[in-house]
Amino acid sequence: MIMVTGANGQLASLTLAELGTREVPALAGSRTPAGTQRHLDFDDPATLDLTGVSTVVLVSAGYAEDDQVIARHRTLLDAAGRDGVTHVIYTSLTSAGDHLGFALAHRATEQMIRASGLTWTILRNGLYAELFGALLAWTPDGLESAFGAGALSAVARADLAAAAAVVASEPTAHVGKVYDLVGAPITADDIADRVGVAHRTIELGEYRVRLLGDANLLPFQPPMLVSIATGVRHGFLDNTSPDLARLLDRPLTDPLPVAADATAAMRPGPH
Repeated sequence: MIMVTGANGQLASLTLAELGTREVPALAGSRTPAGTQRHLDFDDPATLDLTGVSTVVLVSAGYAEDDQVIARHRTLLDAAGRDGVTHVIYTSLTSAGDHLGFALAHRATEQMIRASGLTWTILRNGLYAELFGALLAWTPDGLESAFGAGALSAVARADLAAAAAVVASEPTAHVGKVYDLVGAPITADDIADRVGVAHRTIELGEYRVRLLGDANLLPFQPPMLVSIATGVRHGFLDNTSPDLARLLDRPLTDPLPVAADATAAMRPGPH
């Protein structure tokens, strides 16, 4: 049996839906379970019951500081070893993202997985096209960002979910594999053109100040977001790889309309 963690999150829920279309039975694990979902709270080891599970799709619990994320993943891996899980599939971060502010927790988790005694597959996911589009800010004159003219090899979240389902459906075919799952490079200017407005670049310092003044952000988020902006701006996240198309055995979803839809959805007022 397959278990997908973080079942109420967007990537996990799409992965479960993909498994469903393939008629592959899977359990859904969640900190806040509903219906038939199994209670799975990484911060409460007593809830981590993986009996009957052979393959775990570990969707990164990355919405926290590094020490908390790593502790959560270690707790899950300990439970997997205890309860007889044989294979873990981890949704990590693209190889080009080693410099990003949230890379350390991913690479530390990869090390723990390799040392766990379980068989494994690591999915090094690129940054979502949906995220890229959502990080552009609307102004009365159009869009602005700190991305400059740099490109991001953005990828539709649904394609990453489909790849996770492919691997989970036949894990023995992917033992010991590390896949770099990225899409086609697109720019903030491309997104602005798609939605029919101008794009203006702001400096990284100005972007950081704005983020630090945003009461809706948690303390770890401003440096994380600035690291994405500077990575894109300076050409460190435009890597390409054939891995995703090979896993899916089909053309990838064009990330540009996906990103542009995310941008357009945030447009204020009547339009």
